Parts: sequence; C-alpha cells; structure tokens
Amino acid sequence: MRVIACLDVDEGRVVKGVNFENLRDAGDPVELAARYGAEGVDELTFLDVSASKQGRGTMLDVVRRTADHVFIPLTVGGGVRTAADVRELLRAGADKVSVNTAAIANPSLLRELSEEFGAQCIVLSIDARRVRPDEPGAHPQPSGFEVTTHGGTRSAGIDAIEWARTGEELGVGEILLNSMDGDGTKEGFDIELIEAVRAAVSVPIIASGGAGAAEHFPPAARAGADAVLAASIFHFGEVPIADVKKALREAGEDVR
Repeated sequence: MRVIACLDVDEGRVVKGVNFENLRDAGDPVELAARYGAEGVDELTFLDVSASKQGRGTMLDVVRRTADHVFIPLTVGGGVRTAADVRELLRAGADKVSVNTAAIANPSLLRELSEEFGAQCIVLSIDARRVRPDEPGAHPQPSGFEVTTHGGTRSAGIDAIEWARTGEELGVGEILLNSMDGDGTKEGFDIELIEAVRAAVSVPIIASGGAGAAEHFPPAARAGADAVLAASIFHFGEVPIADVKKALREAGEDVR
C-alpha cells in the first residue's frame, strides 16, 4: 500500500482549493516534495493545473529541480496531449505521466503512449462523479458514475467505470481515480466508486479525493485501492504522513 502526496502546481507554486475552486497558495513544490520525502511518503504526483505553454515550461523546471533533490517516484500530469509531451516530462525526471482530457478526446493515444514508453509509465487519470440527473444535458450512465472534464465541472458523457475498463484494455499501467464529489471536502474517500472500479479492472488504482483524517485511508484500501493520495491535509500539516501509515498498518495493510 503506497501513500502518495499530490501537489497541484500553478505557475510554479503549489495551490489547493475545494473542487478546484478558491485556490490558495500552499508553498514551493520542490520544498514540499523534499519535506514529504523526509516524512516517508512513497510517491509524489504533480498536476499542472494551468497547463498552458507557459505552464509547461515552468512545470519542466519544477520537475527537474524536484528530481535533483527528491529520490522517490514522481508522476506528472496536466496538459499532456502527445508522445512528445510525455518524452519531455520523462527526460526532465518524471517516472510516470498521467493523461486525462487528451485521452477522452482520443482514446487511441493511451495505446500509442503505452506502446512507446511502456505501461508502467502511463497513468490514466479519471475525474469521476455521480451522475446528476437534474443537470441540463445530463447523460444517464449504467454505473451511475460519469467522467468529467474542466476540473469536474463538465460531464464528458462517458461512464466512469467503462472508461476505466477501456483504459486498461488500451494498455495503461495504473488508474488515478479522483472523486470529484469528494475533492477537497475532507469527508472521506468515495468507497462505492473505488469498489466499482476495482471490480472492473486489475491494474493498480490510486484513490484520490476526500481524505480528511488518518482513519479515512484504511477503508479505501479495503475497497480495493493499491495506493491512497491526499493533498491539502499534508500541505497544511493537518494529518502527518506517519499517522496515515500507522492507521493503515493497524488495519492490517502492508506499508513501507
């Protein structure tokens, strides 16, 4: 069971909000990454939330500086659209690259990337939420969960569980499963969502969205997550990484 710290990076700074809104500054990404490494986090995930051309250059610099100072696996995502983007990030020091919106527009991109770089490098990031039937233009989905884009604000009209299954078929090595209903709420992981995806795929699942206390992590592991991810509770010192590992260990999980 891996514990992952996620850093949303905007123009070279770590930011955090609720449902990607009301973002506030949480510090320098390289300093935070180094702190998490010292505190025993197993992996880091950087998400470039601006992901503009300017943001890409800034992000590459952040990745290079982090790789120089921190020696744990690093996944980078946000604005990844082509094999050239992946190559650039891997050369800068990323170990894995996560893909989200571009794969929705062109699913065959996932097969192309996994064949070129290896499945172990490619993570499918899914921003999922419960279908909201009263929303204008809502699309009913068999599982009741849908894929969203634009920080969880727009429905992609795709069943989230089916999309996870498609990602596995196209060769991704891991799924970053972010509950948009839970993101930033600190009310706990979406256990039903994790269980539904676990039943559909065999690749590792990273559970994301909703962590607010150490006791929220073991239920996600029991539901089938292979890794658990959090952001603001680590950034602002609300829950120490050691407490998360202790809670997982006491629940019978094998942790580093």
